[in-house]
Amino acid sequence: MNRRMFLGALGGAVGGWLAARAVSVARGAGARADIPADASAGSDRPNILFIMADDHTSQAFGCYGSRLASIAPTPNIDRLAAEGARLKNCFCTNSICAPSRASILTGQYSHRNGVYTLRDKLDPAAPNVAKALQRAGYQTAVIGKWHLKTEPAGFDYWNVLPGQGRYFNPQMKEVGGETHTYQGFSTDVITDLTLTWLKERRDPDRPFCLMTHFKACHEPFAYPERNADLLADVPIPEPESLFEDKRHRSPGSREYGFTIDTMAKRLRNGSHGGWTPPDGLSGDALRRAAYQRFVRRYLRSVAAIDQNVGRLLDGLREAGLDDRTVVLYTSDQGYFLGEHNYIDKRWMYEESLRMPLLVRYPGKIVPGTVVDDIVLNVDFAPVMLDYAGAGVPGYMQGRSFRPNLRGRTPPDWRDAMYYRYWMHGNGARRPAHYGIRTRRYKLIFFYGLPLGHTRQKPTEPGWELYDLQNDPHELHNVYGDPAYADVATRLKRRLDDLKRDLGDTDEAYPALVELRRDRANDN
Repeated sequence: MNRRMFLGALGGAVGGWLAARAVSVARGAGARADIPADASAGSDRPNILFIMADDHTSQAFGCYGSRLASIAPTPNIDRLAAEGARLKNCFCTNSICAPSRASILTGQYSHRNGVYTLRDKLDPAAPNVAKALQRAGYQTAVIGKWHLKTEPAGFDYWNVLPGQGRYFNPQMKEVGGETHTYQGFSTDVITDLTLTWLKERRDPDRPFCLMTHFKACHEPFAYPERNADLLADVPIPEPESLFEDKRHRSPGSREYGFTIDTMAKRLRNGSHGGWTPPDGLSGDALRRAAYQRFVRRYLRSVAAIDQNVGRLLDGLREAGLDDRTVVLYTSDQGYFLGEHNYIDKRWMYEESLRMPLLVRYPGKIVPGTVVDDIVLNVDFAPVMLDYAGAGVPGYMQGRSFRPNLRGRTPPDWRDAMYYRYWMHGNGARRPAHYGIRTRRYKLIFFYGLPLGHTRQKPTEPGWELYDLQNDPHELHNVYGDPAYADVATRLKRRLDDLKRDLGDTDEAYPALVELRRDRANDN
């Protein structure tokens, strides 16, 4: 099945569904609400529509040109890139759901906002971008996945999934505390409720910031029935590192992580739709079969997101809001689709670290813009405030990349970024680590200590260094190679500078300070 055949099949699957959902929405029913044209903006300041999927990695976008782009295009999402900007080097500062969401809202790193791991709560009393936008005169709303343990604060309206929420017939908790069950697939329902807010709840005389957060495409990668046959007979291209020999890695990482073999077990136990592999499969053949099953499910879930992004963009156009709305599309982090024989996220390796980010603002961002600058999730709140004409509060550690979107990169723009994964775990999980990424190099220190954030045992530490120019897929750890000794020394110095500048000095963790001192020169 080529690209044209895929789009044809996708169109056929969606056509009947769109017709069936074009009815008035009733509470608890999750039906589409058509939006009347409304030319009043109430302000020269733009509206903001922030769309975030869960675990939607850049490898699963058409516009990012990965190995999957030709078989599974995302035509509606790609419109945002074609009509606006695609950011090539947007990165997460802590690649796990709740911490990244907290950083997006607060503009702060985990050590500042207090959301280090999945167990931490975002303090509702703490400042965030929604509260700052309210003070600037914006109406604010969030609909969909929240995942921050407390009720949303700073939003005039919210209707969110409790915890992870359900894929089908989701329950959602609304501002005021009432919980309702909506019939249908969660991605469709969240879009329905977003369109209803635009039609019935927003004040047309005030600008708005509306956040639409999809549960998809989080594991177990559920999808609506209309997508059940997509890619059914299409071989899914494999990543070149599916069978990577990880002996080049440091002891700090090489024995850890969830793999395609882990996914095979999950696929077989019924939690992911149930799967019975062909008789006699084992070893590499079983891994290949599990990979095909896993990624096919994932892409069907992505297709549902793309379908609904099309509905959202159509809704803006029908409401006369198209030209006065900044649309941002992103995910809370990247995700492994078999690269390095991994699933899930959490690592500082590229597929997990990299976030997709597309921004469209007609008349203000030149269509087809590509931004190479290093942009971080802590920059999202500042750029929204910049577009709103509000000042960026001093507590935010990110900065607005609005000039970068217009091809005017500030001369002092960052040329390196700092990452830290705090949620240490042993066994098959990921060890705690931090590191620095520049345009060319990446240095990672797997320190492997729980530091009070988990109850797991320490793991063996280790350094890894990658030359991303010569080794973009990170298949050759060159830490310890004499040819890169000066690079490693220089990056360690810059890493320490970043930690100091950001206020993450580890003074509260003497065991880590001692470990780092002991391992500082183990080239």
